[in-house]
Amino acid sequence: MPKSQTVFITGASAGIGAGLAREYARRGARLALLARRTERLESLAAELRALGAEVSIHQGDVTREGDVSRALDELAARGIGVDIVYANAGFGVAGTVQKLSIEDYRRQFETNVFGLLRTVKESLPALRASRGQLVLVGSVAGYAASAAMSAYSMSKFAVRALAETLHGDLAPEGIRVTLVSPGFVDSDIRKTNNHGVVQPEARDPIPQWLRVGTPRAAREIVRGVARGRAEIVVTGHGKFIVFFARHFPGLLRTLGRLVYRGRPEPKVAKS
Repeated sequence: MPKSQTVFITGASAGIGAGLAREYARRGARLALLARRTERLESLAAELRALGAEVSIHQGDVTREGDVSRALDELAARGIGVDIVYANAGFGVAGTVQKLSIEDYRRQFETNVFGLLRTVKESLPALRASRGQLVLVGSVAGYAASAAMSAYSMSKFAVRALAETLHGDLAPEGIRVTLVSPGFVDSDIRKTNNHGVVQPEARDPIPQWLRVGTPRAAREIVRGVARGRAEIVVTGHGKFIVFFARHFPGLLRTLGRLVYRGRPEPKVAKS
Protein backbone atom coordinates (compact mmCIF):
# COMPACT_ATOMS: atom_id res chain seq x y z
CA MET A 1 0.00 0.00 0.00
CA PRO A 2 1.50 3.39 -0.97
CA LYS A 3 2.23 5.69 1.98
CA SER A 4 0.29 8.50 0.32
CA GLN A 5 -2.98 6.58 0.46
CA THR A 6 -5.33 8.18 2.99
CA VAL A 7 -7.94 6.26 4.96
CA PHE A 8 -10.75 8.09 6.80
CA ILE A 9 -12.52 6.15 9.59
CA THR A 10 -15.53 7.20 11.64
CA GLY A 11 -16.07 5.66 15.06
CA ALA A 12 -12.31 5.22 15.22
CA SER A 13 -11.76 5.55 18.98
CA ALA A 14 -12.36 1.88 19.86
CA GLY A 15 -13.35 -1.56 18.62
CA ILE A 16 -13.23 -2.30 14.90
CA GLY A 17 -12.52 1.34 14.04
CA ALA A 18 -9.38 1.43 16.20
CA GLY A 19 -8.39 -2.02 14.95
CA LEU A 20 -8.61 -0.82 11.36
CA ALA A 21 -6.49 2.23 12.19
CA ARG A 22 -3.78 0.02 13.68
CA GLU A 23 -3.81 -2.32 10.68
CA TYR A 24 -3.62 0.50 8.14
CA ALA A 25 -0.85 2.16 10.14
CA ARG A 26 1.09 -1.09 9.99
CA ARG A 27 0.65 -1.03 6.20
CA GLY A 28 1.95 2.53 5.88
CA ALA A 29 -1.27 4.44 5.14
CA ARG A 30 -2.00 8.01 6.20
CA LEU A 31 -4.93 8.04 8.65
CA ALA A 32 -7.72 10.49 9.43
CA LEU A 33 -9.73 9.39 12.47
CA LEU A 34 -13.07 10.77 13.62
CA ALA A 35 -14.98 9.97 16.82
CA ARG A 36 -16.81 11.61 19.70
CA ARG A 37 -14.26 10.71 22.38
CA THR A 38 -11.29 12.99 21.75
CA GLU A 39 -9.20 11.59 24.59
CA ARG A 40 -9.42 8.09 23.13
CA LEU A 41 -8.49 9.42 19.69
CA GLU A 42 -5.48 11.27 21.10
CA SER A 43 -4.26 8.13 22.85
CA LEU A 44 -4.67 6.04 19.71
CA ALA A 45 -2.99 8.67 17.54
CA ALA A 46 0.01 8.80 19.89
CA GLU A 47 0.32 5.02 19.69
CA LEU A 48 0.19 5.05 15.88
CA ARG A 49 2.60 7.98 15.51
CA ALA A 50 5.10 6.10 17.66
CA LEU A 51 4.99 3.46 14.93
CA GLY A 52 5.75 6.07 12.28
CA ALA A 53 2.20 6.63 11.00
CA GLU A 54 0.89 10.00 9.83
CA VAL A 55 -2.37 10.57 11.72
CA SER A 56 -4.88 13.40 12.05
CA ILE A 57 -7.72 13.28 14.56
CA HIS A 58 -11.10 14.96 14.25
CA GLN A 59 -13.66 15.29 17.01
CA GLY A 60 -17.08 14.64 15.53
CA ASP A 61 -20.41 12.91 15.80
CA VAL A 62 -22.04 11.34 12.73
CA THR A 63 -25.46 12.33 14.09
CA ARG A 64 -24.52 15.99 13.64
CA GLU A 65 -24.85 17.61 10.26
CA GLY A 66 -21.51 18.69 8.84
CA ASP A 67 -19.02 17.01 11.21
CA VAL A 68 -17.76 14.58 8.56
CA SER A 69 -17.56 17.22 5.82
CA ARG A 70 -15.74 19.58 8.18
CA ALA A 71 -13.07 16.94 8.85
CA LEU A 72 -12.67 16.24 5.14
CA ASP A 73 -12.46 19.96 4.40
CA GLU A 74 -9.65 20.25 6.97
CA LEU A 75 -7.76 17.54 5.10
CA ALA A 76 -8.43 19.17 1.72
CA ALA A 77 -7.10 22.49 3.04
CA ARG A 78 -3.79 20.68 3.67
CA GLY A 79 -3.83 19.24 0.15
CA ILE A 80 -4.81 15.76 1.33
CA GLY A 81 -7.39 13.75 -0.58
CA VAL A 82 -9.14 10.65 0.75
CA ASP A 83 -8.88 7.26 -0.93
CA ILE A 84 -10.98 5.09 1.41
CA VAL A 85 -13.83 6.14 3.69
CA TYR A 86 -15.07 3.78 6.40
CA ALA A 87 -18.60 4.56 7.62
CA ASN A 88 -18.02 2.60 10.81
CA ALA A 89 -19.60 4.53 13.69
CA GLY A 90 -22.49 2.71 15.34
CA PHE A 91 -23.87 1.10 18.49
CA GLY A 92 -26.57 -1.34 19.51
CA VAL A 93 -29.92 -0.78 21.22
CA ALA A 94 -31.07 -3.90 23.08
CA GLY A 95 -34.47 -4.93 24.42
CA THR A 96 -37.67 -6.61 23.38
CA VAL A 97 -40.22 -4.76 21.29
CA GLN A 98 -42.48 -4.66 24.34
CA LYS A 99 -39.87 -2.77 26.38
CA LEU A 100 -38.37 -0.43 23.79
CA SER A 101 -39.92 2.94 23.07
CA ILE A 102 -40.29 4.54 19.67
CA GLU A 103 -37.58 6.95 20.82
CA ASP A 104 -35.21 4.01 21.35
CA TYR A 105 -35.72 2.95 17.72
CA ARG A 106 -35.31 6.53 16.54
CA ARG A 107 -32.02 6.89 18.48
CA GLN A 108 -30.74 3.63 16.98
CA PHE A 109 -31.54 4.71 13.44
CA GLU A 110 -30.13 8.20 13.94
CA THR A 111 -26.64 6.77 14.41
CA ASN A 112 -26.60 3.45 12.55
CA VAL A 113 -28.66 4.51 9.52
CA PHE A 114 -28.85 8.28 9.22
CA GLY A 115 -25.37 8.75 10.70
CA LEU A 116 -23.99 6.29 8.17
CA LEU A 117 -25.98 7.92 5.35
CA ARG A 118 -24.74 11.33 6.48
CA THR A 119 -21.17 10.00 6.27
CA VAL A 120 -21.84 8.74 2.76
CA LYS A 121 -23.35 12.01 1.55
CA GLU A 122 -20.68 14.22 3.12
CA SER A 123 -17.77 12.13 1.84
CA LEU A 124 -18.96 11.86 -1.77
CA PRO A 125 -17.13 14.99 -3.04
CA ALA A 126 -13.81 13.68 -1.69
CA LEU A 127 -14.43 10.19 -3.07
CA ARG A 128 -15.41 11.57 -6.48
CA ALA A 129 -12.14 13.47 -6.62
CA SER A 130 -10.07 10.39 -5.78
CA ARG A 131 -12.36 7.81 -7.47
CA GLY A 132 -12.00 6.08 -4.15
CA GLN A 133 -13.70 3.39 -2.13
CA LEU A 134 -16.59 3.60 0.33
CA VAL A 135 -16.83 0.95 3.05
CA LEU A 136 -20.04 0.53 5.04
CA VAL A 137 -19.74 -1.41 8.28
CA GLY A 138 -22.90 -3.43 8.80
CA SER A 139 -23.30 -6.70 10.68
CA VAL A 140 -24.42 -10.30 10.25
CA ALA A 141 -27.43 -8.95 12.18
CA GLY A 142 -28.32 -7.44 8.80
CA TYR A 143 -29.09 -10.99 7.68
CA ALA A 144 -30.35 -12.67 10.84
CA ALA A 145 -32.40 -10.81 13.43
CA SER A 146 -32.22 -11.96 17.05
CA ALA A 147 -34.67 -11.85 19.91
CA ALA A 148 -34.39 -8.64 21.94
CA MET A 149 -32.31 -6.98 19.20
CA SER A 150 -34.99 -5.71 16.82
CA ALA A 151 -33.78 -2.10 16.74
CA TYR A 152 -30.19 -3.05 15.98
CA SER A 153 -31.13 -5.70 13.43
CA MET A 154 -33.51 -3.33 11.64
CA SER A 155 -30.75 -0.74 11.38
CA LYS A 156 -28.26 -3.23 9.95
CA PHE A 157 -30.79 -4.61 7.44
CA ALA A 158 -31.13 -0.99 6.28
CA VAL A 159 -27.34 -0.65 5.95
CA ARG A 160 -27.22 -3.77 3.78
CA ALA A 161 -30.00 -2.41 1.56
CA LEU A 162 -28.17 0.90 1.21
CA ALA A 163 -24.95 -0.89 0.22
CA GLU A 164 -26.78 -2.83 -2.48
CA THR A 165 -28.21 0.32 -4.01
CA LEU A 166 -24.95 2.26 -3.79
CA HIS A 167 -23.18 -0.20 -6.09
CA GLY A 168 -25.39 0.99 -8.92
CA ASP A 169 -25.64 4.62 -7.83
CA LEU A 170 -21.92 5.23 -7.43
CA ALA A 171 -20.38 3.00 -10.11
CA PRO A 172 -20.79 5.68 -12.83
CA GLU A 173 -18.70 8.03 -10.66
CA GLY A 174 -15.91 5.49 -10.27
CA ILE A 175 -16.55 4.92 -6.54
CA ARG A 176 -16.33 1.32 -5.36
CA VAL A 177 -18.54 0.16 -2.48
CA THR A 178 -17.83 -2.57 0.06
CA LEU A 179 -20.17 -3.84 2.76
CA VAL A 180 -18.51 -5.33 5.85
CA SER A 181 -20.70 -7.73 7.85
CA PRO A 182 -18.90 -8.76 11.05
CA GLY A 183 -19.97 -11.47 13.43
CA PHE A 184 -18.97 -11.32 17.10
CA VAL A 185 -15.78 -9.26 17.32
CA ASP A 186 -14.15 -8.00 20.52
CA SER A 187 -15.32 -4.41 20.93
CA ASP A 188 -17.25 -2.06 23.21
CA ILE A 189 -20.52 -2.47 21.31
CA ARG A 190 -21.99 -5.04 23.70
CA LYS A 191 -20.86 -2.93 26.67
CA THR A 192 -22.57 0.18 25.35
CA ASN A 193 -25.99 1.00 26.76
CA ASN A 194 -29.07 2.07 24.84
CA HIS A 195 -27.98 5.71 24.98
CA GLY A 196 -24.60 5.04 23.37
CA VAL A 197 -22.60 5.27 26.63
CA VAL A 198 -19.85 2.69 27.16
CA GLN A 199 -20.03 0.90 30.52
CA PRO A 200 -16.68 -0.87 30.99
CA GLU A 201 -17.92 -2.93 33.94
CA ALA A 202 -20.64 -4.62 31.88
CA ARG A 203 -20.08 -8.29 31.08
CA ASP A 204 -19.90 -9.28 27.42
CA PRO A 205 -22.80 -11.73 26.86
CA ILE A 206 -20.90 -13.50 24.07
CA PRO A 207 -18.46 -16.15 25.40
CA GLN A 208 -14.78 -15.61 24.71
CA TRP A 209 -14.47 -18.77 22.60
CA LEU A 210 -17.00 -17.39 20.11
CA ARG A 211 -15.56 -13.90 19.81
CA VAL A 212 -12.85 -13.01 17.30
CA GLY A 213 -10.04 -10.66 18.27
CA THR A 214 -10.16 -7.17 16.77
CA PRO A 215 -6.68 -7.37 15.12
CA ARG A 216 -7.64 -10.55 13.26
CA ALA A 217 -10.96 -9.07 12.13
CA ALA A 218 -9.25 -5.86 11.00
CA ARG A 219 -6.71 -7.79 8.92
CA GLU A 220 -9.51 -9.71 7.20
CA ILE A 221 -11.43 -6.51 6.47
CA VAL A 222 -8.41 -4.63 5.11
CA ARG A 223 -7.47 -7.52 2.83
CA GLY A 224 -10.99 -7.72 1.44
CA VAL A 225 -11.20 -3.96 0.89
CA ALA A 226 -7.83 -3.96 -0.89
CA ARG A 227 -9.16 -6.63 -3.24
CA GLY A 228 -12.24 -4.52 -3.99
CA ARG A 229 -14.70 -7.10 -2.73
CA ALA A 230 -18.36 -6.11 -2.73
CA GLU A 231 -18.96 -7.73 0.66
CA ILE A 232 -16.79 -9.11 3.44
CA VAL A 233 -18.39 -11.37 6.02
CA VAL A 234 -16.05 -11.47 8.99
CA THR A 235 -15.55 -14.48 11.32
CA GLY A 236 -16.30 -18.13 10.68
CA HIS A 237 -19.50 -18.07 12.68
CA GLY A 238 -20.54 -14.94 10.76
CA LYS A 239 -20.20 -16.82 7.48
CA PHE A 240 -22.19 -19.69 8.99
CA ILE A 241 -25.00 -17.32 10.05
CA VAL A 242 -25.17 -15.62 6.65
CA PHE A 243 -25.22 -18.98 4.82
CA PHE A 244 -28.08 -20.29 6.93
CA ALA A 245 -29.96 -16.97 6.72
CA ARG A 246 -29.83 -17.22 2.92
CA HIS A 247 -30.64 -20.91 2.55
CA PHE A 248 -32.27 -22.15 5.77
CA PRO A 249 -33.91 -19.14 7.43
CA GLY A 250 -36.45 -21.20 9.38
CA LEU A 251 -33.76 -23.37 10.95
CA LEU A 252 -31.66 -20.33 11.83
CA ARG A 253 -34.69 -18.69 13.43
CA THR A 254 -35.24 -21.75 15.61
CA LEU A 255 -31.58 -21.94 16.59
CA GLY A 256 -31.60 -18.25 17.42
CA ARG A 257 -34.51 -18.68 19.82
CA LEU A 258 -32.75 -21.55 21.55
CA VAL A 259 -29.25 -20.07 21.75
CA TYR A 260 -29.26 -16.27 21.74
CA ARG A 261 -31.29 -13.89 23.83
CA GLY A 262 -29.60 -10.64 22.87
CA ARG A 263 -27.42 -8.31 24.89
CA PRO A 264 -28.63 -7.64 28.42
CA GLU A 265 -28.93 -3.93 29.13
CA PRO A 266 -25.92 -2.91 31.27
CA LYS A 267 -26.92 -1.62 34.67
CA VAL A 268 -26.27 2.00 35.53
CA ALA A 269 -24.84 2.60 38.99
CA LYS A 270 -27.09 4.72 41.18
CA SER A 271 -25.62 8.02 42.30
